[in-house]
Amino acid sequence: YSSSPSLEEKPSLEENPSLEDNLSLEEKHSSRARPRHRPGRISTRDSPRRFMNQPLSSIMSEDWAAALAPVEEQIHAMGAFLREEHAAGYRTFPPAADIFNAFRRPMSRVKVLIIGQDPYPTPGNAMGLSFSVHRGMPLPRSLNNIYKELQDDLGIAPANHGDLSCWADEGVMLLNRVLTVRESDAGSHRGKGWEEITECAIRALVARNQPLVGLLWGADARKCAPMLQPYPSVESAHPSPLSARRGFFGSRPFSTVNSLLVQQGAEPVDWTVR
Repeated sequence: YSSSPSLEEKPSLEENPSLEDNLSLEEKHSSRARPRHRPGRISTRDSPRRFMNQPLSSIMSEDWAAALAPVEEQIHAMGAFLREEHAAGYRTFPPAADIFNAFRRPMSRVKVLIIGQDPYPTPGNAMGLSFSVHRGMPLPRSLNNIYKELQDDLGIAPANHGDLSCWADEGVMLLNRVLTVRESDAGSHRGKGWEEITECAIRALVARNQPLVGLLWGADARKCAPMLQPYPSVESAHPSPLSARRGFFGSRPFSTVNSLLVQQGAEPVDWTVR
């Protein structure tokens, strides 16, 4: 099943939620939007030195550790890459302790997969769950639009915070395709090795032979639909303000996902953000 927008999308700046949510239109065309090289001290929480060298079972659930065992060396290589970034004076997000936040809950409980691009590059936002931000942080504009569609679809009032951990508790995996980013430089860690790891995760979910629905917003996420087959995906435009009116608003993704889950014999998701 595919719920597709009426207007065919092309990958563009507007499809990158990190850019759209954190930079104004003026900033996108000015030097302020360029990567900032910021020498300085990296906090212990930010540092991947110890965290990324631990056994996988100590940083994620046991079944996820087993599923990602084929790419364990690549995970450690990404730790080395992040140490190089920090040594060069770049700050990266999320903090090391949050990088694998999406893998903390058991893989066996996942029934919906929401795929994002990469973490928000603004300090304090990224928490290792796609589209989600820490409580107390301003709501990114994409998330505001998600809440608006959630209300229009299911009548659920928008939350006063952006922490989507309760969705993860419901079996919704909020997975970014790329798990880290440089500060103020959206997309900066694409093509560095995370894609191999997250592809392994997606294929592991499919191989379980359990109910699963993909929720794919935007051109980049929709490229993952073939990996999710034979399971259904609900596809639409990205909730970014520049593309939400091109197929995201009115797509009713939450009720559609629940209907597809019920068809597979699974319980629907309670999408209420608490």
